[in-house]
Amino acid sequence: MIRRPVIGIPTQTLQAIDGIPEGLPHSWVMNRRYYHAITAVGAVPWMIPLLNDDLATLREIYDRLDGLLLAGGVDVHPSRFGEPPSPALGRTDEARDTVELQLAEWALADGMPLFGLCRGLQILNVARGGSLHQDIAAQLPAAAKHDYFPTAGFARDHHAHTVTLAPWSRLCAVYGATTIPVNSMHHQAIKRLGEGLLASAHSPDGLIEAAEIPGEHWVLGVQWHPEMFEESDPKTRALFQAFIDASNQFGEMHRTPGDLASR
Repeated sequence: MIRRPVIGIPTQTLQAIDGIPEGLPHSWVMNRRYYHAITAVGAVPWMIPLLNDDLATLREIYDRLDGLLLAGGVDVHPSRFGEPPSPALGRTDEARDTVELQLAEWALADGMPLFGLCRGLQILNVARGGSLHQDIAAQLPAAAKHDYFPTAGFARDHHAHTVTLAPWSRLCAVYGATTIPVNSMHHQAIKRLGEGLLASAHSPDGLIEAAEIPGEHWVLGVQWHPEMFEESDPKTRALFQAFIDASNQFGEMHRTPGDLASR
């Protein structure tokens, strides 16, 4: 039997999301679109609980993965990049910050493929020692609008603006173009790029919209939400497929023969 690659997708704390009624049990959740996008290209998704106080168990989960996908969500707490909170900072999820930064650190050290989406790009950047603008409108008043949030009436697949792709990038190789339209649901953005990362896409106002680590280690973060286009756009599905192919190759190099559970 051919073993499908296992992709870890960390969850988020339910109570960290806007509009959640009080009194609900403390829970871990995540948008199902990420899991559908992964299964559609032949992988097995693994929901990772926020075991920020049990790193031994978190490591056991990590050791069974072939790739790591960091999804969108609430703001990264600025203490993670050495800044005090701005008045414009949104909701945060510190348990998620701890878990995702730890998983990213392990994946980057081990050469495990890593794909960051929106907040996931920001986590990747912080994991590499970079920093973030806590609020684009407050810190970069000349920048264009980027916070096309569904809570403000915008569809999650709304094409908000274009991005220009670097000709050398994985993104350009997959899309076969240097300009593509994207959705946009963020108010934080990369300020100082992390060590080893190269900016591979920019919005028209100059903000970094994607970053990669060139070479054999498949590491890519994008500031938009491609999971919303995976079903309708063959190029976006090819992007997810490239991540899964890299994860499968990583897994094949590290699995023992016949091992379906661990390495």
